[in-house]
Amino acid sequence: MLDPIAAPTHPLEVTMGKVLGDVLGLAAGVAISPLPIIAIILILATPRGRLNGQLFAVGWILGLAALGAVMLGIASPAGASAHNHPATWVGALKLALGVFLVLFGARQWHRRPADASQAQLPKWMDAIDRLTPVKVFGLGLALAALNAKNAPLTIAAGAAIGSAGLPVGQQIASLAIFVLIATLGLLAPLAVFLLGGERAKTTLGSWKDWAAQHNVAVMAVLFFVLGLKLLGDGISVLTS
Repeated sequence: MLDPIAAPTHPLEVTMGKVLGDVLGLAAGVAISPLPIIAIILILATPRGRLNGQLFAVGWILGLAALGAVMLGIASPAGASAHNHPATWVGALKLALGVFLVLFGARQWHRRPADASQAQLPKWMDAIDRLTPVKVFGLGLALAALNAKNAPLTIAAGAAIGSAGLPVGQQIASLAIFVLIATLGLLAPLAVFLLGGERAKTTLGSWKDWAAQHNVAVMAVLFFVLGLKLLGDGISVLTS
């Protein structure tokens, strides 16, 4: 009788685990996005904060899912995987995204304010309290799918999933896990607002102030670190 503990792991499980290992770091990078977190906190402070906060989160989720699904749709028929090994163009894509993020991170670090207390938020945030529910939903969609950091990371995650040779169901599950982890940064303030009672306003206010002051520095470090990861992944694919 075979010992179940010593039984070999199914190749598909190994592949699935490797894919999740590749994309979880990218998902965490998307989740730690100061601007979307600040945006949802400001939205929650508006008169229709409960409705608009949830619409913003839904827009964010759909934006990530749509961009990731588009990448999966491109990767599978384009031969992203050859014998469960990423194709050359996947390595080139990751290399290009890595170069972009490293350069953008260096630019952000150079532009960070010398005094964090002097940091300024984008001017479009001044109009958040005047946005309709439809525009709030669109804002969540745009910040997820069109953001200069989130889009490259989501594209890289889609390429990593599509290049693993997984069946469609496993690809969808992997993308769903990526989207869930990438949304935790927004779900945290939303949960505090919905469940935190009277203390929620103070807690969210302190989170917003910290994120506003350190937004540029945090983004610069994330860009640089995740860019280096993608560079390493791209080089590994191209040289193996």
